[in-house]
Amino acid sequence: MPTNEGLATLSDQLILVTVLLYLVAMIGFALELAFGRARTATAVAAKRELVGAGARTGGGGGVDGGPADTASADAASTDEAEDHAEPAPAAWAVRAGVVAVVLTWIAWAGHLAGILARGLAADRWPWGNMYEFVVALCFAAVTTFLVVLVRRPIRFLGAFVTVTVALGLGFAVLFLHVQAGPVMPALHSYWIAIHVSAAIAASGLFTLAGVCGVLYLIRRDGRPSVLPVRADLERIAHSAIVIAFPIWTFAVIAGALWADRAWGRYWGWDPKEVWSFITWIVYAAYLHARATAGWRGKAAIIVSLIAFVCLLFNLVGVNIFLPGLHSYADVPQ
Repeated sequence: MPTNEGLATLSDQLILVTVLLYLVAMIGFALELAFGRARTATAVAAKRELVGAGARTGGGGGVDGGPADTASADAASTDEAEDHAEPAPAAWAVRAGVVAVVLTWIAWAGHLAGILARGLAADRWPWGNMYEFVVALCFAAVTTFLVVLVRRPIRFLGAFVTVTVALGLGFAVLFLHVQAGPVMPALHSYWIAIHVSAAIAASGLFTLAGVCGVLYLIRRDGRPSVLPVRADLERIAHSAIVIAFPIWTFAVIAGALWADRAWGRYWGWDPKEVWSFITWIVYAAYLHARATAGWRGKAAIIVSLIAFVCLLFNLVGVNIFLPGLHSYADVPQ
């Protein structure tokens, strides 16, 4: 079937508009971060300690332990705690964050429309080459962020997710773009919908965890910061990896089954297969160390980031730098 050039052009235009919308949304998120509430672990701890101290001061008997003294001590402690409390965020900064969320949803819709138009233009699943895969991976990352945002207050991640996705899409447009068209025979299979879709979904979750991991290393507890405390960043990263790991496991297994159908063997130590397995091993090591050895904090985050680097090399580097049976990325020379 010939390529629908009109839909292919529409897809390209939608992706360009999407990049611009993500960049504008990033500015809104950044404004909220810059002028919003500064989160400090010491401020919260000081407030709790001062209020607790006030309660203990008024808890004794005798002349100094009466109700009036208790109330006075509580009031003084509360006033002192308020001095350590976080400043209220600027109203306009909060509105900028809300507008950024709306723009991200609009960009997400345009992103989805661009992917669908690409698939309809070529009459196939729209992730048959590196350009399409990176576009789909960026879409999965934004989808993960928005879904989690509905359930958890992670708007602080918006600036970092949108700039990461905008850079990813920009890289795809500038260096990976190829015209929509047919793909090699090995990709004409229903397995592309199973194997690649699972890999994209898992990669989106791993990307969210990777962003949290980088922010964890940047964040310094005990100092004023626009970021949440490290414990919250680590919790979000861990939750994303816990969900993504079984999906990635399924993607690796589905890839082996597809390889048997396409090439007559389940495993052949192709570079893509090797790096998919390496990525699985490192993420498994992270989860195992955290569950059995009780690894927490910086050590666990570093292991998760090593796994994320392996993932990125597997998704992009292998297709560009290492020849093999998976070298069908159609990367422009």
